[in-house]
Amino acid sequence: AAGPELLDECKTLNGCETGNAKITKGYKLPANYVIHTVGPVWNGGNHGEPGKLASCYFNSLALASQYHCKSVAFPNISTGVYGYPKEAAAAIAIQEVKKFLNNNLLPEKVIFCCFDDENYRIYQQTLSE
Repeated sequence: AAGPELLDECKTLNGCETGNAKITKGYKLPANYVIHTVGPVWNGGNHGEPGKLASCYFNSLALASQYHCKSVAFPNISTGVYGYPKEAAAAIAIQEVKKFLNNNLLPEKVIFCCFDDENYRIYQQTLSE
């Protein structure tokens, strides 16, 4: 949807390490930027997965703040084919976002995009705790 320019710019990024984030223009999307992050593959939780997932959120939010983004939206990072347990991933996402927002003026708004009912219920429950 962003157009071929996004792919062209991504090719100049030289990849992205797990837990890091990089930013590109949004091109034809209704967003100024796209922040790209690489979540960890779940390997039982004893290989640094929680810290790497937390870094995805922190580094993405830091870029959003640096580029003066008023809002940012996150999918359920690593919970699909990467197999991260959904409850644990939601807890990390919410904790990291709250911590960042408590110490920074931007972004002003964070949206968690839940693409299925299960993740939606998990986020609703975790946010209410």
